Amino acid sequence: MVKTYRTSATLPDSVASRSEPSDALKPVKRHRTWVIWLVAAICAAPVIAAYLAYYFFKPAGAAVNYGLLLEPQRPIPATLTVRTEHDGLVPMHTLSGKWLMLMVDASSCTEKCVKKLYFMRQIRAAQGNERERVNTIWLRTDNAPVATAITGLYPDIRLLQADASALADWLPAEANTAMTDHIYLIDPNGNLIMRFPKNADPTKINKDLTKLLKWSGIG
Repeated sequence: MVKTYRTSATLPDSVASRSEPSDALKPVKRHRTWVIWLVAAICAAPVIAAYLAYYFFKPAGAAVNYGLLLEPQRPIPATLTVRTEHDGLVPMHTLSGKWLMLMVDASSCTEKCVKKLYFMRQIRAAQGNERERVNTIWLRTDNAPVATAITGLYPDIRLLQADASALADWLPAEANTAMTDHIYLIDPNGNLIMRFPKNADPTKINKDLTKLLKWSGIG
């Protein structure tokens, strides 16, 4: 007797279940895909927000900073030297590494000079825990003695001496002003980046510096 064998094109259920994804897994895969897109959107949101704020929502004619951004940036001249409190000569660029807020004035320090010293001290103090990232400097343009009353009031401000003509080549002034009218800001890389106007508002200088310290990862 000849035996007949029956073939079937249908796979057993156990084999079919291994070859095709279970319907129960499909919602899991969709959930994972949704999570990936959500994470990508969260990462991109700050960039998109910054782009929209800068190009579309910035008030017309309004500047985002009080001080004038100096472009191109002016690095500290390699040849510029300063005399320290201990009469040692050092290259000015060796003072970089922190944010430098500086002013230029004669050792006699008139009322205008004292006001700038006071503003710099208060602005630095207002930074709270971030104040250690900022050094304040008074660049004097002569070697006359400074009144003890002044040095006693501002012990955290470094008193350095530099050549006036060398400073004038590096520190630009506004029209009809002198470099002694301004407060300047140098970034930790040693670049002169900002100049504040004559008779500047210290509250507005403080806001500029606070923003720079908040958004920069240097210094």
